[in-house]
Order: sequence, then C-alpha cells, then structure tokens
Amino acid sequence: MDIVHRLGEESPVVIFSKSNCCMSHSIETLIRNFGANPMVYKLDEIEKGKKMEKALIEMGCNPSTPAIFIGKEFVGGSDEVMSLNVKGKLKELLIKANAIWV
Repeated sequence: MDIVHRLGEESPVVIFSKSNCCMSHSIETLIRNFGANPMVYKLDEIEKGKKMEKALIEMGCNPSTPAIFIGKEFVGGSDEVMSLNVKGKLKELLIKANAIWV
C-alpha cells in the first residue's frame, strides 16, 4: 500500500487505471477537460500493477480502478469523482491542489 500512497503524492492529480476500463478513461477525460494533466498509472501495463491493484482493493476501491488522488489525498473511485463534479466541488479541489489555475 505504501507504493500507492507514495505515487499518489507525486503529482497534483494521480489516476490508477487499466487500459481496458471505460470508467478510467471517462474520469481521465473529465479531469483533463478542466485543464489538469493527471499522472496516469495503467496497472495492466506496469510491472508492479497487480501488487498496486491489491493495495487499492485493500483501501476500499471496488472495483480497483479508477482510483484517484487529488492534492496528495485519496479521493476514491469514479462514483466519488462524479459526485464531486455534480456538486460543483471537483473544480475547486483541482484548484486547491494546484492542478489547474483559473
């Protein structure tokens, strides 16, 4: 789990995804549409992907992807990010994390 937290803190926005996960793609697109440039780790394409996926499941991600960190904090999965967006809070969270400047 340490590697997931460490990677989640390396950039203002970090997305753990899989190349075949449509929700991962949707969340990445949503965040990019705000002007952010997230660091994306595709778990099915990296060496320690299985270990990282297990850590995400232990953190409560079910399904394991997408898993999103904003401002060094674990936000959750697609449901949580979509909820933040609907409430109008995603943009302010991205601004606070210095992921976008508006």
